[in-house]
Amino acid sequence: MTSPAFASRADFVEFDRRAQAGEKLGIVFLGGSLTWGAQATDPQLTSYRALTSRRLEERYPRARFRFWDAAIGGTTSQLGAFRLERDVLARKPDLVFLDFTVNDDSVPPVADRLASYEAIVRKLVSAGVPVVQAIFAVKKDVLPGAAERPLDVAHKIIAQAYGLPSGDAVTLMRAKIAAGEATVDELWDAPPDATHPGDKGYALYAGAVWAAYEKAVAEKQVCRVPETMLHADTYMAVKRVRLSLLDALPEGWSVGNPHRSAVAFDFVMSRWADDMTIARGVDAKPLRLTVRGTNVLVFGEGTPISGRYEVRVDGGEPKTYDPGQPAKSGNFRHVQFIAQDLAADREHVVEIRPLLTEGQELRIESVCVSGAPAAVKVVQ
Repeated sequence: MTSPAFASRADFVEFDRRAQAGEKLGIVFLGGSLTWGAQATDPQLTSYRALTSRRLEERYPRARFRFWDAAIGGTTSQLGAFRLERDVLARKPDLVFLDFTVNDDSVPPVADRLASYEAIVRKLVSAGVPVVQAIFAVKKDVLPGAAERPLDVAHKIIAQAYGLPSGDAVTLMRAKIAAGEATVDELWDAPPDATHPGDKGYALYAGAVWAAYEKAVAEKQVCRVPETMLHADTYMAVKRVRLSLLDALPEGWSVGNPHRSAVAFDFVMSRWADDMTIARGVDAKPLRLTVRGTNVLVFGEGTPISGRYEVRVDGGEPKTYDPGQPAKSGNFRHVQFIAQDLAADREHVVEIRPLLTEGQELRIESVCVSGAPAAVKVVQ
């Protein structure tokens, strides 16, 4: 997958040439559960990701592809920006398919998510990686009188600025339904789930994305990096600090392994973390850090025996979080912003205090900081 073209131009024609020549090529799919393929009868065969992979293999029978699934359900591009190095760029990709338009959605769009989404695009294109933007629908988006989706417009503006092709499944699905070629209930055939489609819906996702890729090749599209960013540069500087690599850990904390099972395959944390730093029992002491940056996020794991934890920033009012709440029936990913909109020109003290009862635990892989200078240190 490592190639001389990596870190050169993000050129779709060059990718097409290398694929036709039979080179080794790495493809990464980055996004949420719609990328993984939740509710597909077999996500490895009938998800949009699997169908797109198959189309690449059929179009380029001589190419030697390696496909990477980098999708965690229910997460936004904010976490994606912190995962980009480990789960995408480390694979030395030659092509990336990017999906966050559903998970980043809100009305109006969240400015910080626009910043993280653009940072992902900018870093990939700067590394010479062509990117195909995926815009997916949920059931409500194709019902009569569906509300507008302003984030689609914002993401398409980013795509246009960076020269990305955009696979718009929302428009395609609406057209198919209007033409009588599909019904809403055929596409979302596993009620009450109105987010994840079935195989017919995923086939239309794949059709929209593939059409965008083919058009990019036919029109000799080259991704580009505009001189200035459209949104804040907050996520151009990110630091993901594994707690296990800190100089010292408080009493009651130790390093262990992430679980190898979860309530869904895209939540299996052994896929997304190299280790876990674990606080156990009532005597676990607080973890104190200094950070410099704008936003601070905790990335870890919730389990049926997870307990709560309390966070204070600069000695302020405590906020309590419970990674065990969504994990009552099995292991779960834990993603939690614990501070946002900090002044980046000075250090801030962040205290993470376990609130555990006997037999409970707190599992954290990393503390992630965005916004220059994006620094984290342990306080002895």
